[in-house]
Amino acid sequence: MELEIESHPWPPFIPEGAKVLIMGTFPPQAKRWNMDFYYPNRTNDFWKICGLLFLGDKDALLIPGTKDYDIDKIRALMTEKHIALNDTVRKARRLKGNASDKFLEVVEPVPLYDLLREMPDCHAVATTGEKAGTILAEITGTEIPKIGEYVEATLPEELNLSSDKLEIWRMPSTSRAYPLAVEKKAESYAKLFRHLRIL
Repeated sequence: MELEIESHPWPPFIPEGAKVLIMGTFPPQAKRWNMDFYYPNRTNDFWKICGLLFLGDKDALLIPGTKDYDIDKIRALMTEKHIALNDTVRKARRLKGNASDKFLEVVEPVPLYDLLREMPDCHAVATTGEKAGTILAEITGTEIPKIGEYVEATLPEELNLSSDKLEIWRMPSTSRAYPLAVEKKAESYAKLFRHLRIL
């Protein structure tokens, strides 16, 4: 039986003046979503990290009194901080029917350079996991950086961006499957955001 090819459910989130593009691999199945937006799983640490770093509280992006995320507050924060969101995979097959990157077959990667054309002020991309880092390295012909560090890619001249250099950062996975405390993960993200003068 041939496995279903899934298409990414959301368009790229690109606020005006985006300075960094944060990229995961591919969303979990819809049954695991807490909201119809990036990092939708309640157990994922991404929005806890953003709450902690930008608002001083890892639960700041939850709807008060619930365990549900406030999508409007999230969109407003990402817009204010000039953070774009997308994933490295446009189309995929789940080989085991779960959210694990290990069992995700990439059918079509993201058209990275088309995305960057829409973000002339963006000179950094950060991946939130190992597989996303591997895919980006294949697209750009670079090495996979160590966690919390970056490598520099030279972009094609025909993109006509303000710089032909792109920093590619590898961040700790925000999945709870990656066994590191939220506060420790946040330290790496703080380094990225300070470097870009977002924090």
